[in-house]
Parts: sequence; C-alpha cells; structure tokens
Amino acid sequence: MANTTEFIIDGLKATVEGKEILKGLSLTMKGGEIHAIMGPNGTGKSTLAATVMGHPKYEVSGGTMTLNGADVLDMAVDERARAGIFLAMQYPSEITGVTNADFLRSAINARREEGSEISLIRFIRQMEAKMKELEMNPEFMHRYLNEGFSGGEKKRNEILQMLLLEPSVVILDEIDSGLDIDALRIVAAGVNAMRSEDRSFLIITHYQRLLNYVKPDFVHVMMQGRIVKSGGPELAERLEAEGYDWIKEELGIDDETVGGKEEEFKVPMHTTAPKYN
Repeated sequence: MANTTEFIIDGLKATVEGKEILKGLSLTMKGGEIHAIMGPNGTGKSTLAATVMGHPKYEVSGGTMTLNGADVLDMAVDERARAGIFLAMQYPSEITGVTNADFLRSAINARREEGSEISLIRFIRQMEAKMKELEMNPEFMHRYLNEGFSGGEKKRNEILQMLLLEPSVVILDEIDSGLDIDALRIVAAGVNAMRSEDRSFLIITHYQRLLNYVKPDFVHVMMQGRIVKSGGPELAERLEAEGYDWIKEELGIDDETVGGKEEEFKVPMHTTAPKYN
C-alpha cells in the first residue's frame, strides 16, 4: 500500500521572546514511519513540538512546513488539529468544568463535516473500548479533563485522545516520562495499535526504554536547534549506553544547547537519514 501521508519540515527556524531556538531544522515523515528525536535538555525538542502545533509563544522566522502539500504555517492551531496533526503534551493542562467525555466528543465532531457528527451511543461505546485497552478506570470518562489525575493518568489520557481522534501525524512529547513499567507497556501498546500506512509518528524522548516497545524506523539526535545525526534503532541503543559526548566530539560541538556558540556548529542544515528496515 502506498504512503498517503507526507509531513515535511524544511529549514524551520523559530524564536521565543526574540531568542532563536530552532535553527534551520529539516525532517520528512511519511505514512507508516516512526521517527524518534533524542537529545540533551535545552536543545529545542519541545520547542519543535510546540512550533509544529502552532503555540502562539513560538514565532516562526524561517523555513516551511507542509502536510500533504498544504501549508501548515498558514493554519491556526485548530486548523492544524482538524488537518490531522496531534500533540500528546508533556504537561497536559487541567480543565475544570469540562468532562473527559464532553471534551473528546467535541474534538471528534470538530474534525467531521456538519451533519456527520458521531452519535452519543457510538461515541460512548468507542470511548469505553479504548479506555479498556488502556486499562483506565471507566469513571475517568466523567471526570473533569486531567483534574486530579496523576502524571501517569494524564499520559494515558493523552493516548486515549490519540486513539479516538485517529490523527495522521502524531507527536508524542516525552510521553514516557514519569511512567512505571506497566503504564509504559500499556502506552506503547496503544501507539503500536495505531501504526498504519497513512499515519506517521514523531516520538520525543530522553530514554531508550520506550523504544524497546515502539521500534522506530529512524532515530534523530537534536543539538543546537537542529538534527545533527540520524540512524536506525541502534543509534538510540548507543546513546543509552554512551550518552552524547561522542557525538559532540565527532561533530566538533562544544555546547549542545541552543545557547551555544553558533560559529562552532559545523553540521549541514539538511541532515537526512537512510531508510532502516
């Protein structure tokens, strides 16, 4: 089956409060692919996720971003969501007065044409089935969105949203942080269940352990606001074992953070990776 999704980031630059954080990042993701981005703190990983989703704090100062040929940078946040871009956030917000069920049903219907909204009965059946897969207590359906949830419960709730919304581009921003091994296994099973030829994933993580359950096609290392090295799953294994110093030494990078000396950065802007099967 041919890939039906193509998400292309080319030379993306983004600033926060006048400081450039993303410095010409390029990445292409096609349907059926899982990409993992790893890197030390302060290298721009979460900024990338927020910029893709259109957070108003992050101003794009250069580059392009397209989804199946459509200009994503011209879209508002809600338009990006309706187009099929989904972000599972590292720190989900708590929203008092809006139940999980009401929020999710509204989100699903926002992506549907007028007159084709999902019925209440069908929605409840789908939500109950997905919550069972994630081993979530049924009472979470009626609780206010993320209010009083533990860190692990919030992360499962983000995966629940992904399962019900069925996006075409999924960004998971450190979805594994704070999860015990059982919760990690359940979250990973939810991600694997969504793998398809018309959906791509971008997993931002610090740890190899999630990638033991969700095998990526590509692993990218981010430093100084760009992708500086790419490879297959074995790259993540080496990073877990050896850290990042060998990459800094190999590429002549003194400070890997976005606050480093730009003149010391010698890696080409459009670093790409071969396909790993």
